[in-house]
Amino acid sequence: MTSLSVGIQLHPQATTIDEMRRTWRTVDEMGADSIWTWDHFFPLYGEPDAEHFEGWTLLSVMAADTSNAKLGMLVTGNNYRNPELLADMARTLDHVSGGRMYLGVGSGWFERDYDEYGYEFGTAGGRLRQLGDDLPRMKARIAKLNPAPVGDLPLLIGGSGEKVTLRLVAEYADAWNTFGPPEHFAAKSKILDEWCAKSDRDPSEIERTVAVGADDVHDIERYVEAGASHVIVMVGSPFDLSPLESLIAQRDTINS
Repeated sequence: MTSLSVGIQLHPQATTIDEMRRTWRTVDEMGADSIWTWDHFFPLYGEPDAEHFEGWTLLSVMAADTSNAKLGMLVTGNNYRNPELLADMARTLDHVSGGRMYLGVGSGWFERDYDEYGYEFGTAGGRLRQLGDDLPRMKARIAKLNPAPVGDLPLLIGGSGEKVTLRLVAEYADAWNTFGPPEHFAAKSKILDEWCAKSDRDPSEIERTVAVGADDVHDIERYVEAGASHVIVMVGSPFDLSPLESLIAQRDTINS
């Protein structure tokens, strides 16, 4: 049986840098397997113009502040950065963190980010086609960088689109993330397996991660039975870490 990992996504809205740094240091000491943030420029809920911080800059501080957990963006908006640059940023932070980085990426969806920061929003299909073009560029750049990443620097793709996104996961990704509930996750995971078969890819090579709400951390074996190997709870400020405590306790029981 594949061992279960657990993590937390810290939302960089309606908070302060000091609060975020205290929280991810605490999370790292608690024994979480992973710590994440998101790649948006404005809050996704609550007060639309509340305080907000840029994600990759936060990851650079997180990489220096922590020692144990793996780190990543859940997930990077692909259109916001040149793919070669993104690969280099992730590789550099992999060195800062001692080999603990994921490169998480998705096609992007939050229109306000695009409009106010001067990116072309286009269509969902167009953003997915761009992601398909950019993924091999990221992998090619990582292979050329000197020095190479310290760790594995797994490429994680976020999303659940059955016709394109899951095909791209099967073709390029080392890890995949989508959301609960368990029935949704299981259905999408089955379709990913089908794409793996069409792509001649061993489905067991792809880490299956699922993002869940703070109210959905009870009986996490529901997600393990659905095929998840990594459960990530999403929390905003003030950062209540009791859902993560529950996940860690359940992880330790399941893995014992």
